[in-house]
Amino acid sequence: MSEVLLVTGMSGAGRSTVSAALEDMGWFVIDNLPLELIVRVGELATTGSRDYAGVAFIVGRSGAVQPDALLAVVKELQQRHTNAKILFLDAPDDVLIHRFEGNRRRHPFEAATLAESIAGERASMQSIRDAADLVIDTGSINTNQLRSRIVETFTESSGTGPLRVSLVSFGYSNGIPRDVDLVFDCRFLPNPHWVEELRPLSGLDEAVATYVLEQEPAQHFLRDVVSMLEWQIPEFAKEGKSYLSIAIGCTGGRHRSVAIAEELRRRLHIEHAVFHRDLAR
Repeated sequence: MSEVLLVTGMSGAGRSTVSAALEDMGWFVIDNLPLELIVRVGELATTGSRDYAGVAFIVGRSGAVQPDALLAVVKELQQRHTNAKILFLDAPDDVLIHRFEGNRRRHPFEAATLAESIAGERASMQSIRDAADLVIDTGSINTNQLRSRIVETFTESSGTGPLRVSLVSFGYSNGIPRDVDLVFDCRFLPNPHWVEELRPLSGLDEAVATYVLEQEPAQHFLRDVVSMLEWQIPEFAKEGKSYLSIAIGCTGGRHRSVAIAEELRRRLHIEHAVFHRDLAR
């Protein structure tokens, strides 16, 4: 049965980008459908003759969301489809203000100022955010990175059952990702940045990966983290968690965290790519 996804969130947080990314992945994407039609259309889409990768409803991209009505729709969807999920897109207020000022769009939540509109929408949407299966913070990533994050999150992976596990590498100098579940710090490892021939490379390059992974502290770290995750991941799945995001951080997000994250992907048998948030910075 196709996965059913309801995509909503703060205005300006990236619903258009997510819609395009899901369509490119073979999903049947329906934008701004009246709430009262979502359940019926979901039935038709998931039982039709065409085999879609998933069915996604983009809610509120051009207007204010009615939280109580939306939660009622979600409840009915989940009664009919055990794999129905909510994706909530978020971003810090200052980022949303900058985006609205840049494109001169009118905010759908009416208030005296743009800042008040965003604050009002955030308060109104809190119950939906709390109910979401997955929250993605788009404040520190660009459009292409958001598309990559969607592809990596919604690409099927084996070995974890209904729980989808994703890995994110990042640099502490650019802030800890706000939308991850577990964070591991590998800044204790010697930094390839201080090795002249390795500095322009990244953790995706064999020379850097070898430098990082051949150190005994790195192997000790990997053994401990893998051992913990191998028993934690099934426990998260038993509790009904749908998405688990694991972040690995180093100072800049280019060398150690990238190499460690890729090695964790290999050892945990996660088939899709790691999201390297700060690799291009």
